[in-house]
Order: sequence, then structure tokens, then C-alpha cells
Amino acid sequence: MCVCRSKPACILIETKQIYLIKEENMVAPYKYERGEKKVTFQLEVPGKTEDIVQILLQLHRASCLDKLGDQTAMVAAILQSRLARTCFDKNSFQHVTENPHMECVAEMVSPLVTNAGHVCITDCNLYFQPMNSYPDSVVQIGLHSVRRIYKRRHGLRPLGLEVFCTENDLCSDIYLKFYSTKERDELYYYIATFLENHIAECTAESYMLQWQRGHISNYQYLLHLNNLADRSVNDLSQYPVFPWVISDYSSTQLDLLNPASFRDLSKPIGALNTERLERLLERYRDMPEPHFMYGSHYSSPGYVLFYLVRVAPEHMLCLQNGRFDQADRMFNSVGETWKNCLEGGTDFKELIPEFYGSDSSFLKNLLGLNLGRRQGGGRVENVELPPWASDPDDFLEKMRLALECQYVSEHLHEWIDLIFGYKQRGSEAVAAHNVFHPFTYEGGVDCDSIEDPDQKIAMLTQILEFGQTPRQLFVTPHPQRITPRFHNLSATPSLSSSELSPLSPSMESFEDLTEESKKMAWSNMNKLALQSCHKIHKEAVTGIAVALSGDSIFSTSQDSTLKMFSKENGLQRSVSFSNMALSSCLMLPDDKIVVCSSWDNNVYFYSIAYGRRQDTLMGHDDAVSHICWRDDKLYTASWDSTVKIWKCVADDISSNKRTQFDLLAEFEHEAGVNTLDLSPAGTLLATGTKEGTLTLWDIASPLPLNQLTCHSGKIHQVAFSPDSRHILSVGEDSCLVVTDVQTGMLIATVHAEQEQRCFCWDGNTVLSGGMSGDLSVWDLLSSKVIHKIPAHSGAVTCMWMNEQCSTIITGGVDKQIILWKPEY
Repeated sequence: MCVCRSKPACILIETKQIYLIKEENMVAPYKYERGEKKVTFQLEVPGKTEDIVQILLQLHRASCLDKLGDQTAMVAAILQSRLARTCFDKNSFQHVTENPHMECVAEMVSPLVTNAGHVCITDCNLYFQPMNSYPDSVVQIGLHSVRRIYKRRHGLRPLGLEVFCTENDLCSDIYLKFYSTKERDELYYYIATFLENHIAECTAESYMLQWQRGHISNYQYLLHLNNLADRSVNDLSQYPVFPWVISDYSSTQLDLLNPASFRDLSKPIGALNTERLERLLERYRDMPEPHFMYGSHYSSPGYVLFYLVRVAPEHMLCLQNGRFDQADRMFNSVGETWKNCLEGGTDFKELIPEFYGSDSSFLKNLLGLNLGRRQGGGRVENVELPPWASDPDDFLEKMRLALECQYVSEHLHEWIDLIFGYKQRGSEAVAAHNVFHPFTYEGGVDCDSIEDPDQKIAMLTQILEFGQTPRQLFVTPHPQRITPRFHNLSATPSLSSSELSPLSPSMESFEDLTEESKKMAWSNMNKLALQSCHKIHKEAVTGIAVALSGDSIFSTSQDSTLKMFSKENGLQRSVSFSNMALSSCLMLPDDKIVVCSSWDNNVYFYSIAYGRRQDTLMGHDDAVSHICWRDDKLYTASWDSTVKIWKCVADDISSNKRTQFDLLAEFEHEAGVNTLDLSPAGTLLATGTKEGTLTLWDIASPLPLNQLTCHSGKIHQVAFSPDSRHILSVGEDSCLVVTDVQTGMLIATVHAEQEQRCFCWDGNTVLSGGMSGDLSVWDLLSSKVIHKIPAHSGAVTCMWMNEQCSTIITGGVDKQIILWKPEY
């Protein structure tokens, strides 16, 4: 090798073997030539010519080493040395006023390639400067444009970070792999701090609830789950995985109303064929540790490129040492591929998102690639489609219809249990015949603890090429989707997306889906499962409020404190406004302010963002017992015998400014008011007093519509039914009383064995908390308790339920806060 000291530098290399890649700019298998060759490269490389020579000599010495591990270690050392001698070029800053926060070395990840360089984050931009200036001399992302960020595993190690600036869940703006988890986390938390409430949008449970209610499609939900489970299109070893849903690839018409047209989503691909499964289980039982049922994975770089070879041939050539696969093993036919997945001894692959997208180019040989000839003599060209598809676009449309149809919507949760859920690991995975090689699971191997470089490289190669199991997102059974009822649905092959999609206007509305979800939750209310207990107060708990995301829970207590905590992280904040007890709390719709009522006659507004009391409303002459919020109006009940309505006149109550409240109305009572509730439409108000009087008010008038003494003592709680036709109240007299809203008549009285302090209800079934600490499920039609659930060691004092009725939180005299979920 010699170097000409010219500009640009010329390097003459003598070699005995050459790989010719993209000769004449054509994508084709690599050509390999042997013999003495002289090759001249003309390079424009920043830095001194001597530096270039040193790097090339070091790489040459590395190639002479016998062991692959030693070669890789030396190349990595050369790269690290080069990076250590350079730093981020701050002349690339967009603004001269930018202040750098941190700088480190990292690699930009793209399919099969990682590109080393320098990362720098400032107070307004994220930069990546590749060492080889590819694809650009610097990649710049404005922090204001970032929509979501995800921590990623790369090679089963927590080193990755992916940044999205759009709502496109498939394509990120940059994927970075760091050399240490500490540096990755520091960058993540800096961006997370910059992005207000970004994490609230990215929880599996929040997406699950949106999916259950019909707010997002099956396709969108699967993309979200893949994202949360570390799947990325930039990492072929962790490419997003989608299910085969159709099993009929031979009929001339696809019948989406026939269950036989669909694959059994409760079983992994390897368990769909009973005879093959028996052979696999026999081998599994005779296998020494570690046991695994399947010798290949359902998602791997090879499988991904099997599907995408026609649009990403360079990646296939890179993966397979410059060769395409044998023609008969290529992706030739959808039907043949499905048949092989059912019958092949080592083929258990699922699908990729492209099968349910809108771009059909991966099914067509638009590049005119020479992919070889099959044994029958035919050339490998476009993918052969099922008879029910007229062309590739029609095929994808019908695949999308199938994914969103009612049968799949009703069974998709079973596949989610296998891939992302509780059947992914442990005894449930064994029972479901869903056990893969241990190295494919997170935590299955610690590569950093392997000292031998050859073994380490072999392990990393196996992890990256064999495939990786997604991060486990759910550890309990995934609930079923509440599917709409499909009307006037024919089985013709010309069905359009609008006719089948659950998001179509012709289907039941989102509100109808929500009602179905609530019905299912209430039908399982007798199967409440305790999720967690938290004892963070010194006195009885009096109120509970929860952020929309479900991540943060707030509680008030007679110990005068407001507490903020989460199920995962425990107590996070504790605030005291006075030395008097707090009686209730609520979360404002913007998720930024918690409002607390107090026995010191005041109402306090606590800013979550600023971590302090933002406002105090002094509007009563005695303790404020209960509060409600609707349409920028605050409703306060007090033992001074009044209920008042206040109007917030500030533009933004969550801003760091004091807020003015105007008194709109005052409702006088003959005794102290202990509780209140607003009708779902916000036009009616129900109040309950210390003396047992229930009063119904029209918000627009200070005069009561109806008033009756329905309890012989204090009323603890009142609540409208979801249809606003009835009001349920519980009191000191141990009675549950149902009152008709229109007539004001008492239509039912249920006598309980003990005093009930709080409740939630759906108009027919009641979940109440009693003095003994038990939760009781009541059927009002039969006036009987149908189930009792041991909960607190003293009286249950407050209860919160989310809109979907899928999460319940109770507080008690025993200072405990307990989280519950109905089991479906």
C-alpha cells in the first residue's frame, strides 16, 4: 500500500482478492476475484494523510489476526481511538447562542449497519455528527419537533434510543446506540424533561384502553405495542411483528364472515399443526437444558428480508455474504409461504406490517432483479397472490379488511398474550407451546459478562441473526376488545375498508363502544383482583384523583396532606396546605391541576408542573365537604349549608398566575351539605345533607326541583345513574336508596347489614365500600349482595373508578389505598 501526497489523497493498494459490489451500478450478487490485483482509490478524507495511513495499516493488521473475536475487538479499538481524538464540531450549531448540555460518542443505527459518530444535545437541538459524514455531515433534530422518544434494547442490551418527530409509528427520525446505559439514560431524561407529559401518551395500558373503546384500529394498536416492545424498522433483528390472520389462500373469494377463513390466534405458528407440534414436543421433552420448542424464531433479519428482498436487495446481499437465497427458497408465493409455515419443520415466521399497509411494491419486482430460476425453469419475478386477490393492491386491501374485521378484533388479544403478554414466558408459555431459545429473551444472556472475545462475538451474532422476543408488556391476560355489531355485511369480495373498519361511521359510535366496555367491566365486577396496596397517609384517606394517563395518583387525607404516588414508583410528593383535614380532591381536565377541599373552609389548587399551591379559594364559612368540576365551573359543598358555583375567569388556570373566580350561583339548604353530584349532561345537581335530605336542583335556577328526606341520618354520597334517570344515595342508616329524577319519588330502598360509606354504580349494579372494610357488589333489581370482597381493615371512606370502569381505587380509615382491576 502507498499513498500519494496529493489533494485529494490517492491510495494504491495491492491485494489478492476483491469483492465487486454494484458493478456498473447494478444491484446483483457480489463478484469475487482472486489473484494479484492493484486497486487505486481516490479519497477525500478530512485529516492528515499520515492519519489515513495509520488507520489503514491498523485495519490491515486486524485483518491478519486469526480469530474473528480478535479482529472485531481490534477494529472496535481503532474506532474508539479515532472517536476519542475528535469531538463534535460546534460550528455545526444552528444558532450561536446554543448551550451544549452533553456530548458523547454513539452509533446511528440503520438496517444491518451502525454508523459511529458524536452526539451533542443543546438547549434546543439534538445533533449527531457521523465520523464518515454519511448520510450527512451532521443530523440535526429540533427538540421542539420531537413527539415521542423510546428507550431501546440493541442486541438485548439497554443501549438504544429512538426519536420520533411525527406520528408515524413505523419511521423514526433517528435511532442511536450508545456505548453505556448511563449516557443513553442521561440523554433520554434531558429530552423527556424538555417534552412536557410526553410519557403519558406512551403507556401500554393507555393504548389498550383506546383500542378497547375503538379509538384506534387493530393495525395502529399493534404498531404501538411493537414500538413499546423495542421493535423498530431500523433494527432487523427486532423488526415489528404482525400476525398471520387469514388461513385461506386457495379460494376464489375471501369470506370474512366465515371463522374457517382465519388462523387460530390463540396458538403460535408452531402449534397450529397438531402433527408437527407432537414431533416438536417429543424433541422438547428429550432435550437437555436449556429447553426450547422451536429451533427458529417467528421474527428475524432473514425472515424480514425474505419478505422485503424485492425492495431491499442490498440488505439481503449484505446479510448473505453477497448472495441471494436459492430461487426456490425465495418469497415466491403467499400461499406457499403460509403452507410452509404450517408444515415446515423449522419455519415458524409471522408477518411484518407491510402486509397490512398501502405500499405493495414489496410484492413486485419493480427493480428488475435477477433473483434466479426455480426448479421448474420459471424466473423469480412478482410474488404469486391468492386467487381472491386481483392484484397486489387488492391483496393488501383485503389483508387490511381481514385485520380489522370482527373475528380478528374479537381474538386479537389472544395473539397479543403470546407475543407481548403473559403467555410469552414461564409456565403459561410452556402451556401455550410458546417456548423459544433462551437467548432470544430479554435477560436471557449477559453479553457484557463474557470475557472471551470470540464467544462474545458469536453470542452477539446469534442474538442479532436468530431473532429476539419482544419486551414483555403485559403480565396478566389481555382483555378482549369490545367489538361493534356489523350491520348489513355481505360476504362479497368487493367489500371496502369503510364497510368493515371498526372506525367507520356506519358502525356503532365510539360512545357505544365505551358503553359496551363498561357493561363488560361491570359484569366482571365480582372478580376484582387486587393490584397493589399503598400506605402513605397517617390518617383516614378522604379523596382520590388520577391523571388521565393513569401514571400518577393523588390522595387527600384527614392528616391534612395531599400525596402524589404511582403504582411503580411509590410516593413521589407530599404537600400540606394547612393543619386541617382535607376532605376531597379532583383532577382538572388538563391534567395539570389538582383541586382539594379542606375543613379550614378553603379550596386549594395545586400545580403539578410547578409543584406548589397555585391558588386558594376562600368561599365558605364552614368546612368544604365536597367539590365537582364541569365546563370551567367549580361546584363546592359546605357544612355552612350552601352549595356554590364558581366560574374560572382566567384564560389558562394551569398557567403560573393567580386565578380569579366569580360566584355564579348559591344554593341554600337547611343543614350542612355533605356531598353533591352533577348529572352526566351537567344540567342537574344532586345534594345530600347531614340530616338525610336529598335535593335535586336545576343548575339554571336557585330553586329546588325536588326534595325528600330519604335517610334518617347523614348522607355519605349521592350519584346520578349514567342515563340521568335515577339517583343513588347511601347514608348513616345503612340504606341504599334509589330516587327517580323526573318524579322525585323514592323507588327502591335496600337495607344493608352495615353502613355503606361510598360507592360506584352503572344504574343496575353497585360496588360499595362499608364500615367493615369489605367491598360489596349489589344487584339492585334483586336487592341482594351478589359478592363480597375483603379489602380494608376499617371503613372504606372513598372510591374512584375510571371512565372505562376497568380500574378501581379505594381508600380507607386504615390509611391504605388499594388498586383493583376486574378480571375478564
